[in-house]
Amino acid sequence: MSKYVLVTGGTGYIGSHTTVELLESGYEVVIVDNLSNSERFVLKGIQKITGRKVPFHKVDCRDLARLRRIFRQYKFDAVIHFAASKAVGESVEKPLLYYRNNLDSLMNILTLMREFQVPNLVFSSSCTVYGQAEKLPVSEQTPRREATSPYGNTKHICEDIIRDSVAAYPEIRSIALRYFNPIGAHPSAEIGELPRGVPNNLIPFVTQTAAGIRPMLSVFGDDYNTPDGSCIRDYINVVDLAKAHVVAVDRMTGGKMKQRFEFFNVGTGRGVSTLEVVKTFEQVNHLKLNYKIVGRRAGDIEAVWADPTYANEELGWKAEKTLEETLRSAWAWQQHLDRQAK
Repeated sequence: MSKYVLVTGGTGYIGSHTTVELLESGYEVVIVDNLSNSERFVLKGIQKITGRKVPFHKVDCRDLARLRRIFRQYKFDAVIHFAASKAVGESVEKPLLYYRNNLDSLMNILTLMREFQVPNLVFSSSCTVYGQAEKLPVSEQTPRREATSPYGNTKHICEDIIRDSVAAYPEIRSIALRYFNPIGAHPSAEIGELPRGVPNNLIPFVTQTAAGIRPMLSVFGDDYNTPDGSCIRDYINVVDLAKAHVVAVDRMTGGKMKQRFEFFNVGTGRGVSTLEVVKTFEQVNHLKLNYKIVGRRAGDIEAVWADPTYANEELGWKAEKTLEETLRSAWAWQQHLDRQAK
């Protein structure tokens, strides 16, 4: 009998790719999304890739009553909780929006998991919980530090809420995946990153500049203590990241967890600078980007990348796709969007 997984934020960037990987691994998926940062047509992309139509409910996870109706309708084996506001810069400008959305959504999910005896939660966490770590790369033993943005702080607090809930309620267990910087798109170019308005992540800025949608790409800072002065991140292909969620659900539903709350770093183990991304994108896609160096951006940290050893060994998961392959897929997705717009 198939296992049912509720994916909140399932039409979003990581949620849609994870939905595809879940379906291809034999799970049944139900998506809940309020479409505040995604589009309904993503569902068609998922269907085109998998040949499956996914039940979709336009519901805000802060709406406990409507969310309860969905829990009543299906018998879920697990929840993957993506639904959250996630832009670092916006969170600095609108902290209350971030705290209200990200914390209330999670607490509603946990409340209903208890009420309807849903035992397994995979939580979409972030490397931002490490702040600017004193030692790189960061492992799961790296101390969490004070967050540099309200967004990062919500991930910090959400992990604490989960840890306390798991300790108090023996019927619930959880895996938090602390991911680094997801980029790229599905190799079919049917789904990918779809920012609304001004993008908050590097790659949509890169692809939109390459497509002529934006006149220029801004590189935030060239005076960091890094080899070329630009920030360093661990850029992971979104499909590799999606597969980590499937492995986490397998681990939970297969009774393989060693503790009732576990967390794993999901990254490549390689730090790549902003300027290196720009130059690699130019090389693999045979084009020139119009970019300029501007001042540092509030909330950004200098450098962070993962030590993924624990996830590799304990989860049996590993990032497989190269930066070059990933940046080619990002451009293919942008070209797909451009064709759709014509």
